[in-house]
This record gives sequence, structure tokens and C-alpha cells, in this order.
Amino acid sequence: MQIVPVIMCGGGGTRLWPASRTSYPKPFVPLMGAQSTFTQTLERVGNRALFSAPMILASEAHRFLVAGACAEADVTDARLVLEPEARDTAAAITAAALLAQRQNPQALLLVLAADHLIRDIAAFQQTCEIGLKAAEAGAIVTFGIKPQSAHTGYGYIQADATLLAPGVNRVKAFHEKPDAATASAHVAAGLLWNSGNFLMRADSFLAEIAAFEPELLEAVTASVDQAGELWGAVRLEPDAFRRARKVSVDYAVLERSGKVGVVAASYDWSDLGTWESIWELAGKDEAGNALIGEIETLDASRNYVHSPRLLTTLMGVNDLAVVVTDDAVLISDRNRSAEVKQLVARLEQRRPKIVAEPKRGYRPWGHYETLDLGPRYQVKRIVVHQGGKLSLQKHFHRAETWTVVAGSAMVEIDGTRKLVSENESVYLPLGCVHRLENPGKVPLVLIEVQCGAYLGEDDIIRIEDVYARV
Repeated sequence: MQIVPVIMCGGGGTRLWPASRTSYPKPFVPLMGAQSTFTQTLERVGNRALFSAPMILASEAHRFLVAGACAEADVTDARLVLEPEARDTAAAITAAALLAQRQNPQALLLVLAADHLIRDIAAFQQTCEIGLKAAEAGAIVTFGIKPQSAHTGYGYIQADATLLAPGVNRVKAFHEKPDAATASAHVAAGLLWNSGNFLMRADSFLAEIAAFEPELLEAVTASVDQAGELWGAVRLEPDAFRRARKVSVDYAVLERSGKVGVVAASYDWSDLGTWESIWELAGKDEAGNALIGEIETLDASRNYVHSPRLLTTLMGVNDLAVVVTDDAVLISDRNRSAEVKQLVARLEQRRPKIVAEPKRGYRPWGHYETLDLGPRYQVKRIVVHQGGKLSLQKHFHRAETWTVVAGSAMVEIDGTRKLVSENESVYLPLGCVHRLENPGKVPLVLIEVQCGAYLGEDDIIRIEDVYARV
């Protein structure tokens, strides 16, 4: 029987600000190499002899990031399930189990976080196969990681000597994230890090949810029963889903169930939770610096510098995390990078937009970024994917001029369509009904100049949209 991978894309990754934002979160950001961890997760479960098509749980706001990443990885059979509101992992996994069970009453689920790094795919698959027999027999099999240090940022799993199947021990207890002394004691006692990934039968999990969280199960079942479809995805019914208790699967089931086993995973693993953890895994120069982008250093050591688009220089400093994006810079003691989450909480009160959105705005048709902004004008660079189509829209407060830099654009203005080629421009007067699409075989790149009394993104009246946005 094939295993159904359930990929959870709910993490916000606020400790990795400013690279990770609410609208473009950690799973989709290339942090280790050119690929995002979400794309790497798709590749990890690409063996169709062992794994079926993946089920992906994500928020409605991120559905086009998921679709774009699936297209990039050439995954055409994924089943996308949209959560109308974040209710933590218990509700999300319950929805996945219900949907999988309705397709196959004996469905096996492999629950995976989309933002973890695992580089040894063969060892990962071998670990799944070790846990398979116990999961088929009804156990919930967690994947424990042999500790590389007395880490205080992870929970720990304590196993006993009872075997549920060869290589799978019964879990005696779960332990919360410890202080340094307790972490050292856990490692000395042979406890494992809790990776948060696990393998189970859908019906076994639902039986435990029914026992421990019956009201949550009732709410999620009602949401699944009334689910609709949005742009090819399953959209859980919002009102019922919001009734589900907001609780993690660890508290709801794993720490209360007597059916939980653990495999000591043989693969490398990191949750990439902080800039410090990324520095630990990254390649380094002779001074211990991990440098991503065009970086120059002088008398600097053990620093992590992430600046993919801007020349960044360091002199006479050690043990820093420096992260540079187009609109923000983070400079932190590298060893305190776990505290970035507290900094972001302050920013959310004072400058919420800088937490929510990167300078490059991602849309289902492509992306845009502001090049210049002043009184009554704004200049943007817009990239439209092959086949991408903006909404049919109008503005009340601005006129626009589009100049095509690369590719070709099909422009509609008040019902008249016109093909605009490279080095050509078109003017969109205030109030006109217009649309832009890319009919070509290469990305369309254009420069947009806006002029008007108000230039906010909310001055868009959508008349028709192929992506079902409002």
C-alpha cells in the first residue's frame, strides 16, 4: 500500500525574519541552496512506488505559492487542502485523515512539516519503511532524531524497551523543550529529539481524536462534509472549522495516547528554526563565516551573512547574524537569533506591513516590486509568468503607463485588445477597465509608472479574476 504524504505548510517562521514574512513564509524561502524546503519536501516523497500523490495543507493566502512550487518541482498530482483559518496541527491533521480515509479506509499517512531540512533521501525512505509495519498494525509512529547536542529548542522523546515492531519502540513519555541542564540529562539518558513528523493509519488517528478531542473531531468533520472547491483545491468550510479547538497534535493526541511508537531516524535533520541553526549547517570559509550573496569580510569570524541582492561588508565583528533584504536589515548576536521572534512581535505593533510582506509582492500570475515611490507617483517592475493573467480591473485614483521590457503583453483597455511588444508602451487612463496577460512562451517583464492622488494596493476594483480572488 502506498503511503499518503501529508505536507503541513502552516509554519510562519518568524524567527527567520526578514527573509520569512507572513505572506511569503519560511517553507517557500530558499534558505539552504537554490530550492525552498517545501520543494525539497516534495522531492523527498517523489518515489511513487512508496508514496502516493501528496496532500498539502496550506492557508488560502498561500495557495498560489504552493501551486507555483509544485509546478517548479513538476508535481502535477498533489491534492491541495485549504485551511480557512489556522487552528494548529490537530485540526489540520484531522481534516487530512478524514479526506484520506474517504478515498481509502485503510489509508496510511506520513505527516511532514514543509520547513524541515533532510538531505539523505535514501535514509529518510528507509526510516519510513522501518516504521511501516507498526503503523499498519495501528501504532502512531513518530520519527525521533539522535541528538547532536544538548539542544534546548527541541522537545524530547523517551522510549522504553517494548518493541511494537522491529526498530520501533513504544514511547514512554514526551518532554517539553528543556533548560540547558535538563537537555544535557536527556541526551545522557539516550532520549531523542522530537522531529514532529510521524506515520500512522488514518483510522487509528481518528479513533484517538474521537477519544481525546470529540468536539474537535465533530467540528472538523462538519467542515470536511461541507467543503467546497476553490481553484482546483479543497476548501474546508470556514464556520465549522473555526469551532475546532486550537491545539497541537502533540497535546491533543500524542502525549495522551498509548499507541505511540518511535523510530530512531537514520537521516540528517534540522527544523532550520533560527539563523544560528542555518549557520551550523551552512558551508563556511576559513574564518568560520557562512556567507550567502556578495559578501566581503575583514578580520571577521563565525558570522552568518545572508544578503543575496546587495553587496554587504563586515569588518572586525564576530558571531553575528546579518540578514539583508530589499527593505529590511537584521543584525543580531548569532547565539541569540532565537529571540528574533520577540523583535518581530514588537514590529507587528509598530510596522505590521514590514512583518507581513516583502518588498517583492507575490501573486498567482507572477510578482512585482516597487522601484521608486514619491508624492503622486510610483514605479514598479512587474513579471508575469507564461499564461499568467491579471484581473480585469479599474482604479479610481490613478492612471498607469506600461512599458514592455521583455516578452510580449496582451493588453485590454475598455474592451479593446492590443498586443504590446518589447520597447513599446501603452497608457491606461484613470478609470479605464483594463487587463494584462502574457500570451508568450517567456516571462513578461514590464515597467509600470503610476500617477495619481492615491497609490495603495486597495485601489483595485476587480471585475473578473481567473484566480477567484475578491
